[in-house]
Amino acid sequence: MPATHPGSVRLFHFAGIDVFVHWSWLLVAIYQIQGRPKDYESFFWNVLEYLTIFGIVLLHEFGHALACRQVGGTANRIMLWPLGGVAFVSPPQRPGAVLWSIAAGPLVNVLLVPILFGASYLANPSGLFDPLSDLDRYLGSIIIINLALLVFNMLPIYPLDGGQIAQALLWFVIGQARSLLLVSSFGLIVGTGLVALAFWFQDMWGVVLMGFIALRSWKGFQQARAMLRILNAPRHQELHCPACGAPPLAGKYWACGKCGVKFDTFDERGVCPGCGGQFPITQCPACQTKHPIEAWGPPTAAKQ
Repeated sequence: MPATHPGSVRLFHFAGIDVFVHWSWLLVAIYQIQGRPKDYESFFWNVLEYLTIFGIVLLHEFGHALACRQVGGTANRIMLWPLGGVAFVSPPQRPGAVLWSIAAGPLVNVLLVPILFGASYLANPSGLFDPLSDLDRYLGSIIIINLALLVFNMLPIYPLDGGQIAQALLWFVIGQARSLLLVSSFGLIVGTGLVALAFWFQDMWGVVLMGFIALRSWKGFQQARAMLRILNAPRHQELHCPACGAPPLAGKYWACGKCGVKFDTFDERGVCPGCGGQFPITQCPACQTKHPIEAWGPPTAAKQ
């Protein structure tokens, strides 16, 4: 089956989830494996260590995906690339659902801690991290790497898991838009500062990683501002969402996919005034559910 992401190859399909790997991962893997210090007597263990890291990242992303589906969300793709992995998840827009979808990833790393320590003890009961063999060194290294990934991911910097967990928790208190604005602003400041620091130390890998954090934070910041504009926009108070009861937006917030004309889909009853294109279904900005225009009735028709 061909890849659906540019530059990626589908590895396998499991539990309704397609796993892709980007071609650049292989180049970085070769560079990292060959550039590693000779910690092992056999080169085999260098390869196994890197593949195990790959497996830990994959399990982490499956944690996100399966948790998202557990709360009724959509998650059917995972992409692995040199900076880690991305689970394409779309949980229901509720703080609790988002919180569980994000927290389940680091929880996988937490569950791996006693498993890896137990394996290391069974391999060498005389003492953990006692480098008696390549197996001991390998298990000790994987324990440290898993802990490092867990600690790094839990830093409260957006878009790391810790930052997204902080956003979900703040969502309970100040709402989705303001919580995203707060954590993305902090992530942008920290990410930009760390990019400058990485440049100072001529750490190009750090520049790429911190640049990714800054870029994602900037996108989150823009998204939060757009959400705030929508939150404060005029509403059709005479109409309400059939699912959550929220009144829809009033104004030219819809753009025709055929001619590009912007219009108010409720005033026009779902018909573009420019080309006559019909858009009979619209999405609620509050609960993300989609309903026919005719279903958006007066307040008495909204779900209580």
